[in-house]
Amino acid sequence: MASSTPSLDAIANQTLENPQPSLKPAIIGFYALAVLFNLCLVAQVLTVGLAYFDNPDWWNTHVWLVRSYGVLSLVLLTWVYWIPVSKRIRMLTLSLPILLGLQFLTIHTQLSLPVSLAIFHPLLGFSLFSASTTLVHRVGHIVFPKKDNNTTI
Repeated sequence: MASSTPSLDAIANQTLENPQPSLKPAIIGFYALAVLFNLCLVAQVLTVGLAYFDNPDWWNTHVWLVRSYGVLSLVLLTWVYWIPVSKRIRMLTLSLPILLGLQFLTIHTQLSLPVSLAIFHPLLGFSLFSASTTLVHRVGHIVFPKKDNNTTI
């Protein structure tokens, strides 16, 4: 028996196609914060590269960036449940603080293992950047929809 009530994903997708004017600033704000988070990730990677290959003093900037922008992932996580977005965007947003937490654990946890957990740190960083970039891309399609009605998000 089919229910006449649309699913939450269907409601979110309808809203994404034509967001209510009152929600547009909230979605644009979320997008701006997601872009800022992504730019912080880029800066973090650049500073760790500078610290390793050029001048170890850059390490302090790298650590400062990590400690500073990490809170943005929690703000995004709270925000994503305030605006109507797809489940995919919610999952991408949820992955950011999880991946940051795993990165923290892999670099700071000292266990008696044959191989250090730190070997996963760069892989988690790549996954974090990939999730963040995909999030920016997907939300960008909401903020800047294509004029062609034959394309989908």
